[in-house]
Parts: sequence; C-alpha cells; structure tokens
Amino acid sequence: MAKIVLAAGASVAIYKACDLASKLAQDGHTVRAVLTPRAAKLISPQLFEAVTGEPAAVDEFGPARRGAMDHIEFAKWAELLIVAPASAGLVARLAHGQAEDLVTTLALALPPERPRLIAPAMNPTMLESRPVQRNLALLREDGWRVLEPGAGHMACGDEGSGRLPEPAELVRAVREALKK
Repeated sequence: MAKIVLAAGASVAIYKACDLASKLAQDGHTVRAVLTPRAAKLISPQLFEAVTGEPAAVDEFGPARRGAMDHIEFAKWAELLIVAPASAGLVARLAHGQAEDLVTTLALALPPERPRLIAPAMNPTMLESRPVQRNLALLREDGWRVLEPGAGHMACGDEGSGRLPEPAELVRAVREALKK
C-alpha cells in the first residue's frame, strides 16, 4: 500500500479529515498528517496520530526539533499528497508557492511526478470568488487534481457548494490517483 501525507488546513470540515485518515489507514495505507498551525487550533494533531498510528506534525521548528528538514523528509517519503480540507488561504498559498508553514513547504518539495490532490472546503461565496477560482485554476495547471466540493448546508448557515467531500469519496479519489 501507499505512503500518504494528509495535509489539513483550518476549516470546520477538519473533523472529516480525521475520518479520512482513519479510513485510509484501514485501507492499508501508511498515513502521516501534517496540519497548518491554524488547523491545529481547531483539532489536536494527537487525534490524527491516534487514528493512523503514525506521527502528525504542525511545525518543524522548536526546542524539541534537532533539524528543520521535515518538509524535505515528508516530501521524499510521500507517494501521494492530499490536502483536505483546504481553506481559501491555504489554496492561495499553495497556488502561489508561498512557503509559510510545514504544509506549504512540503508541497513545494514534493517531487513533480507524485500525485497531489486538493479538496477545498469553505463558504460558498468564498469558493465562487474570482481569486479562489483563479487560484484553483493555477493549481490545476500545476498538476494538482482539484476534488470538487459538495453542496449542502454549511457550518456558517449558508447553503451551497463548498462542503468537503465525504471521506469515502476522498478515499476513492486517492485510490484512483494511486492507480495512475
């Protein structure tokens, strides 16, 4: 089975990312989670560690670190990168190569032949905005497979497209990407 990095951005949909990590691990994959610092304020990385049995990371710097090369190590290790959920800010940073955190530096260091999937999750108005749509188009041009969000009731109370796909759908997308 594959070695997968699941990168999670700051979105209320992050609870689905925990389920996705669990389902991928149950599918036989080795899954390591990497969270943006803002995502780690919504949910503890330890939850990802509990459902995958693998270490989760937020930052490559700090007193407990001996070397700050986690982004390179994760990129060399990963056979596939999936970013789920991807907030508008994370989509923008990835589209423009802004290496501001472990998630974005890892994405830049990932060898170009490795599959990379991104699942946006945000308010429908934000998703439809011209900047977000431009950034998603840039990611597609750069070889990312953009997984289309679902529609329905959002945490903010709005209705529309912007929901993170269900974990079972994301697992299917990972399986398809690994077959190529």
